[in-house]
Amino acid sequence: MFFGIKKNVFFLGLVSFLTDISSDMIYPLLPVFLTDVLGSSKLFVGLIEGIAESTASLLKIFSGWFSDKIGKRKPIVILGYSLSSISKPLLALVTSAWQVLFIRFADRTGKGIRTSPRDALIAETSNGQRRGASFGLHRAMDSAGAILGPLLGFVLLPLLNKNYRHLFLLASIPAFFSILVLFIWVKEAKTRREKVTLAERKTSFKFDAKFKLFVLVVALFTLGNSSDAFLFLRAKSLGVNLVLIPLLWGLFNLVYTLSSTPAGILSDRIGRRKVILLGFLIYGLSYLGFAFATKSLHVWILFAIYGVYYGLTDGALRAFVADLVKEEDKRGTAYGFYHGAVGFCALPASLILGYLWQTFGAHVAFSFGAVLALLSGVIFYIGFSEKDK
Repeated sequence: MFFGIKKNVFFLGLVSFLTDISSDMIYPLLPVFLTDVLGSSKLFVGLIEGIAESTASLLKIFSGWFSDKIGKRKPIVILGYSLSSISKPLLALVTSAWQVLFIRFADRTGKGIRTSPRDALIAETSNGQRRGASFGLHRAMDSAGAILGPLLGFVLLPLLNKNYRHLFLLASIPAFFSILVLFIWVKEAKTRREKVTLAERKTSFKFDAKFKLFVLVVALFTLGNSSDAFLFLRAKSLGVNLVLIPLLWGLFNLVYTLSSTPAGILSDRIGRRKVILLGFLIYGLSYLGFAFATKSLHVWILFAIYGVYYGLTDGALRAFVADLVKEEDKRGTAYGFYHGAVGFCALPASLILGYLWQTFGAHVAFSFGAVLALLSGVIFYIGFSEKDK
């Protein structure tokens, strides 16, 4: 155990750490690669990022349900991470934006396959009283990889004479190491599900009103939470130098990493509700900041604030799913619906922001996201009490 948190959670965190090094060497530079090298429009960037997240949504529901049905999480998690790892080096070969769309589709499909079973595995591995801390540690390790990834991109891109394609090839290396960790050290959690035969398992799609309300709140919030690719474009429009954008993403992830585990521990002590509400409020304020920022200095401050939002909510929201759904044989499905709601709303969210920015400007586009975040917070405050955790 690591500070009262099971080894299995740590090794799942290590897998995410390596995967995010790979992904975030690429992700902050991909919007600029699309617009400057491949000549894509902002609207098409929104289409690619929206489809990349939304196409995996159905798989998140199915993979969670299927892991409940077979009583195993690890094989599905391995399949998902493997597909994402294979897709990354293919970015070095693209010649058009449409090819990027298909590769991002494959990458996010892998994420869709692995996410719900992985979160269910964390929930089952962790003690109920340490669930927030366990998710907090996992998200912290995930975001630590997302710090190192942009920093490597920042160092390597000038050394490679700004050759994006060579950087994309190098980024695939840590992704393949993550698969080795997953195969060797991550284990299935021992639960009562193992005592039931496959024929006897009956996984239900029926959930109570509280969980349904929670999913609706998450969906509404996500409609105002477009792809972070637009934050990179906003940074560039406010004068942040191209080579500094990976460093900016590294700052975001540093704050995210440092705040995730304390936020998870805090949610175990004072309840998820308060932590999630604070996160929604901070998100709304950060998006208002992006709407009305006028200097590049503002961008650095806003990315740090945005990191606090992520640290507060990412682990707490996932832990809240397990708090609301007590039945172990429905948790994979529950995580599927949670992640599915986020994914299904990602495409319209990115298209809406892309359209609003292109038509009315950044002020209107980012203000829209802030308003939906604050509205979601109000509904969450009214719909859930302290006893809901």
